[in-house]
Amino acid sequence: MKHIPEPRAIDIRDGLPFVRRAIVIVLDSVGVGELPDAEQYGDAGSNTLLHVAEAVGGLALPNLASLGLGNIIAIPGVDAKESPVGCYGKMGEKSAGKDTIVGHWELMGVITETPFPTYPNGFPSEVIAEFERRIGRKVLGNKPASGTAIIEELGQLHMETGYPIVYTSADSVFQIACHEHIVPVEELYKMCLIAREILVAPHNVQRVIARPFVGKPGAFVRTERRRDFALTPPSDTLLDLIYKAGNDVIGIGKIEDIFAGRGLTGSVHTANNADGVEATLSYMKKFDCGLILTNLVDFDMLYGHRNDPDGYARALESFDSAVPRLLEAMSEKDLLVITADHGCDPTTPSTDHSREFVPLLVYGRSIAVGSDLGIRSSFSDLACTLADFFGLTHRFPGKSFFWDLIAK
Repeated sequence: MKHIPEPRAIDIRDGLPFVRRAIVIVLDSVGVGELPDAEQYGDAGSNTLLHVAEAVGGLALPNLASLGLGNIIAIPGVDAKESPVGCYGKMGEKSAGKDTIVGHWELMGVITETPFPTYPNGFPSEVIAEFERRIGRKVLGNKPASGTAIIEELGQLHMETGYPIVYTSADSVFQIACHEHIVPVEELYKMCLIAREILVAPHNVQRVIARPFVGKPGAFVRTERRRDFALTPPSDTLLDLIYKAGNDVIGIGKIEDIFAGRGLTGSVHTANNADGVEATLSYMKKFDCGLILTNLVDFDMLYGHRNDPDGYARALESFDSAVPRLLEAMSEKDLLVITADHGCDPTTPSTDHSREFVPLLVYGRSIAVGSDLGIRSSFSDLACTLADFFGLTHRFPGKSFFWDLIAK
């Protein structure tokens, strides 16, 4: 394990710590145990991180353990530290839902009170008819399905007809899959924009997702050019507040899609987790003030939804190996937060997201060491904390743990 820089006493100026840049990394779907209402979502017993560790006989995550990951819940192979160098806890979700958009919005201060519509029987005929009219061709599918399964089922017919494959899931999503050699990716994106225009109230679908793939029957592979076309957040998020204060707000990975481009001064789409880490490190060299918000999607997209605990474990261990580089790149005034947006337990029969607590790890060279941040009642506690961190006035629901980060 590489050396992790030691924290030191905080520098108090005018009652606030002299800290100006936050790096928030969202490990997409790395949940840490069922929420009290998980049964209502069909997720009783889900615990993504624990069950992945059990499935592979223990995880090797020494760097995350040093920050306090093993102090949040018991994880085979991940020791609880008597004196972790980070602060640790877990956060519950108040929003109605268990998906990426709802989770990220709540992390940034917006709670979704009313669930977005889902379509367990496929989309209504009037929606499909209007979509077909606008794109000038029929569609295939129109049912809930695993993305990889429906491509195998309908991929050959799609190649023969040019008709896009439309499907949904347990989330509020309208997904369009097309072979890149049959329907060019830019044309697929245009179809998604048309669907986005159609899917407004009462069919206020949260996300339209482009799902390009390549290959041949029996060997189709989804490509890394997925794009999400989301609804705009209904009110200002932390991103908007930092942006309006004149600071940089950089979105890495799916962040631009998740927030519909709102509140960002810059963004980059990434190919995978490793690319996301490298982009984060690159932007840490470019900007010394503001927020960098990174989504690492491989845990969810490649392994959680495909019920692959072995792949999930490898991805966790790969990220753990990158943690020292992130910590070494931090300045004295930086704050690093590692968290998640929901669960996606790959050991359950379901391939959908799971309603879970998410981990909360916070590190800075000028903040407290080993503070137990407890069980937070809302993801939006993070938005409140970061608003306080930047000295911004806010009305986010939740309770800040900012002062718990100050070294005594």
